[in-house]
Amino acid sequence: MLLPVMEHFYTIQGEGFHQGRAAYFIRLGGCDVGCVWCDVKDSWDAGAHPLMDTDDLVNLVKATPAEVVVITGGEPLMHQLDVLTTELQRAGLKTHIETSGAHPLSGTWDWICLSPKKFKAPLPEIVPLANELKVVVFNKSDFEWAELYAEKTNPSCKLYLQPEWDKASLMTPLMVEYIKANPRWELSLQLHKYIQVP
Repeated sequence: MLLPVMEHFYTIQGEGFHQGRAAYFIRLGGCDVGCVWCDVKDSWDAGAHPLMDTDDLVNLVKATPAEVVVITGGEPLMHQLDVLTTELQRAGLKTHIETSGAHPLSGTWDWICLSPKKFKAPLPEIVPLANELKVVVFNKSDFEWAELYAEKTNPSCKLYLQPEWDKASLMTPLMVEYIKANPRWELSLQLHKYIQVP
């Protein structure tokens, strides 16, 4: 099966529950969510990226010590991911996805990180399946947006607030106070940007 791949690399997970863990990232091309602050807008056009065979992708991962593979985008659920995740899991790898949830879920996942976006809301059936809810905070109204989706998650879902990178100095102090007042939430920072790894 062929998928448009913008980039793939072995690195450190920079965000959320698995922050600091080694992981192989596969960034798929194609996104129709259109976040104005997106830091990978080059991923939006699926046709701009080469098609790669899932077997080749699995072999690239197996050539590293990686134990976890993160499928991201763009919006990875624009693509049918059953074959890719089946092959990765058959190779003994854990499959994680980072998604806005705006498209139907495909693939078999060990971890689902749902990052809902106001630009195109997640499908209701995906929210209860999330292992992790990660809400990007761009302005004060995003706290209310975060709570709206937190109420729809399953009881074991981890809840994270993450400042939008360019507004981090403004929003992080507000987030710290919010988390202190609402301690079920945790702070997620884009560690990979601080330590300058992909």
